[in-house]
Amino acid sequence: MRWTAGLFILFATPALAASPQCAMQGPTVIKTSAPVAQPAAPPIDAAQPQRAKATALPAGLANIAFAQHIAASGAQVSDLGTIHGLQAISARSGSQFMIFELSKDGQTGVSGVPIDLTVGQLQTVASGNITDVGEAHGFQGYFVRSGQQFQVFYATPDKQGLVPGVMWDASGKDLTRQQVAQIPGAVPTVEIGGIGPGGQAKPGQELSVLAKATYGTEGSASAPLVYMLMDPQCMYSIRAFQALQPYVQAGQIQLAIIPLSVLDYEDNGQSTRSALALLSDAPDQIVGAWQSGSENNTPDPSAQARLANNMAVAQAVGLKGTPMFWWQGANGTTGHFDGVPPDVSSFIAGLRS
Repeated sequence: MRWTAGLFILFATPALAASPQCAMQGPTVIKTSAPVAQPAAPPIDAAQPQRAKATALPAGLANIAFAQHIAASGAQVSDLGTIHGLQAISARSGSQFMIFELSKDGQTGVSGVPIDLTVGQLQTVASGNITDVGEAHGFQGYFVRSGQQFQVFYATPDKQGLVPGVMWDASGKDLTRQQVAQIPGAVPTVEIGGIGPGGQAKPGQELSVLAKATYGTEGSASAPLVYMLMDPQCMYSIRAFQALQPYVQAGQIQLAIIPLSVLDYEDNGQSTRSALALLSDAPDQIVGAWQSGSENNTPDPSAQARLANNMAVAQAVGLKGTPMFWWQGANGTTGHFDGVPPDVSSFIAGLRS
């Protein structure tokens, strides 16, 4: 099994912090393959992995809120000194790492590597394709579009450098997403079955809307069906899928995998390319293609309409990040969960309640 996904995402919106997701317009930073082996099906009350323990911070970073948030995730934080007047740090977990430049107040950080390009030079090069997104915590932001691709740059205080990346606050909130939300084209708008842009499925109708998506299934058709909305490049989608595999193989659930594209903002369109490739396959091949890595195949032109439809479905059920789960409980009520279930056995048991 070959997976392609961002490995090291420390941040989600505060509401998702306990159930991590790839947030809409959120980042993937380092890409590699994930382990091949799947665990044997555990008993329903098997213990689940515990959250990583917080690591110690260098003395100079001990009182910085943003650094404290990273250390609390279990990452090893290092002081990289100053770059263009900004405190720089690295966050490492094994061989995976990220670099951040911190705001003067210590409340935010931008994930990215500074480049020696002045604001004036950027404005000249991107003339007509640059939008000032305002200032936050001392970082002046610029939204730059190049064809179908776009990137947000943050100016260093001396205006002599830029950091291409995403700004996060000390609670894990994606501030960049808020800054670009009102820019035309930054967030797609599509329609499906009478539900227009910004429209929401009526309470209790979410499963009917989800049934209109294009998806692939895995597991016994006689098992409870669980819709999983995912981005092929999202590490949390992959983590959740892997965690649920023993229960799928044991016949306890059937997964309906709905490919989406939410991480283009950071992965230069790879999420869309992967989702389109998956949606070019027959429904019974989607899951296998995702597992094997063939989501990188050339997509069929007709897949664009299927992806637009899936994105409209996701919007209608209130998607804020991936993975997202929906199902019908044994008592007929509609169930919903955002992120990676922290206790998979309890999640499975809850499907039957």
